[in-house]
Amino acid sequence: MLYVHTALKSEAQAFVDRYKLTKRRLDQFTFYTNATMCVIISGIGTEQTQKSLGVLIKYFPPASDDIFINVGICAASCKYTIGELIEVASIKHKDQTYTLKHHINTYINCVDTPQFTSEYEIVDMESFGFYTALKDKTQHIHIFKVVSDHFEPHKVNKEDTKKLIFNAIDAINNKIKVSS
Repeated sequence: MLYVHTALKSEAQAFVDRYKLTKRRLDQFTFYTNATMCVIISGIGTEQTQKSLGVLIKYFPPASDDIFINVGICAASCKYTIGELIEVASIKHKDQTYTLKHHINTYINCVDTPQFTSEYEIVDMESFGFYTALKDKTQHIHIFKVVSDHFEPHKVNKEDTKKLIFNAIDAINNKIKVSS
């Protein structure tokens, strides 16, 4: 099974539309499924991410061949183009670094609030929660971020978010097949 975690409904909607997923509830969280995929929406932040994945794992304990991916938008420096897909290798959170992949060299800073300045190269608000919720449960975790803005979160809307994620789905699928 492929488990996809998103923070926002607009991020999940790209998968829902592409794969014709059915909406369900799991405790207080919304998720969408078909025979091979489950997409769960946590809400923003590491705490919400950890809670949603804890509930998911409670009801669907990971099998050895299950793949978990975190997909979402991120802010990034102007070095990255809007719509660019980034596979995250390491997460920096509160002065600690956590490594998922050793063969690539992209790191993300996971922060607690939206960022309006380019203090970081790439930033999100869920990657650390995703990593900590799953690191001891499965070896098959991936984090993919799509650049939505250059530290201008007020310019990002729901429709643009859905479109950015939708346009990255094929590339994500190709990377999962290669790296899993």
